[in-house]
Amino acid sequence: MILAVTFIFSGYVKAIDPLGTQYKIQDYLEAVGLPGVVPDWLTLITSVVLAGVEFALGVFLLTAIHRRGVTKATLIFLLIASPITVWLYLANPIEDCGCFGDAIKLSNGQTLLKNLVLTLCAFMVCRWYSMMRLLFLRRAQWMIVNATIIFIVAQSIYSLYDLPPFDFRPYHVGADLRKGMEIPSGAEKPKFETTFILKKNGEEREFTLDNYPDSTWEFVDSRTVQTSKGYVPPIHDFSIILNETGEDITEKVLTQEKPVLLLIAPHLEKADDSNFGQIDQIYEFAHEAGWTMYCLTASGEKAIQRWIDITGAEYPFCTTDATTLKTIIRSNPGLLLLKKGIVKGKWSHNRLPSIEDLQSK
Repeated sequence: MILAVTFIFSGYVKAIDPLGTQYKIQDYLEAVGLPGVVPDWLTLITSVVLAGVEFALGVFLLTAIHRRGVTKATLIFLLIASPITVWLYLANPIEDCGCFGDAIKLSNGQTLLKNLVLTLCAFMVCRWYSMMRLLFLRRAQWMIVNATIIFIVAQSIYSLYDLPPFDFRPYHVGADLRKGMEIPSGAEKPKFETTFILKKNGEEREFTLDNYPDSTWEFVDSRTVQTSKGYVPPIHDFSIILNETGEDITEKVLTQEKPVLLLIAPHLEKADDSNFGQIDQIYEFAHEAGWTMYCLTASGEKAIQRWIDITGAEYPFCTTDATTLKTIIRSNPGLLLLKKGIVKGKWSHNRLPSIEDLQSK
């Protein structure tokens, strides 16, 4: 039951957010020095397959389908994953393993402990697989297998076409971005420790503020390291720089009385331009209604100009961190509607809203 529920949950939260899983795979590749080596289409397929395998193993464990083969496959899966969690714990190349997507964040120590427990469970069910109770007759098991695979793959395809049906990120519909950026009073602040390298009579030694020596020592160098992160707000890297003037308009966007539309495109050179006509219609409506619309991107001037040439875009462009934009919405481009800093709507470029939908928000 522990294995089945964990695998079903882990596989499902990955399947409903295949782009998020793809980004995490790319983080792993970057951590081992292979950024950009594996093409995007392959990391995306890997994301969908990984989610499908985890979910299917969980369902098959729960229903005791093909008990002997499934328990062996589960054990092999964990024996491959566990050394990775040891590496994460020892080297700390990535802060969050991505095991449960954005639904549950685990430290690398918690991830290692989780995998050790799951591996122990896998050894047990692999050894005593015959004790698992069959829920379906063997002639009906193929229906469960097919239904499981079709369901989880269809879920990933739907999430890629539209948006994840469940949004666990701090930019979900209904979120107040201003509150997400606040640091509560009394919250733990980050801590730093400074080490001073001093020299006297040809001898160099290291000191801290607690044991700093007298003025007879000569200063050589110093270094400061962060010893404690302290409280980090859910939204800590959201900023909007207007390209035309270089002005930071983050506060203006989040406090504006009238609605603000944000066209989110992390990389315009890779953005889907098939629905630019509808995007232009939305901009015209926003302009006539007195709303504001910006395009937020991490792309450079060349990509922006190419987008303008293709789409005839008249809305202003702003620069925002690419990782932040990918976190805000899983679509390139995607549309975000804000009212006084509160997210009122999010749409994929494949499911852009009508004017009536915007007015109703």
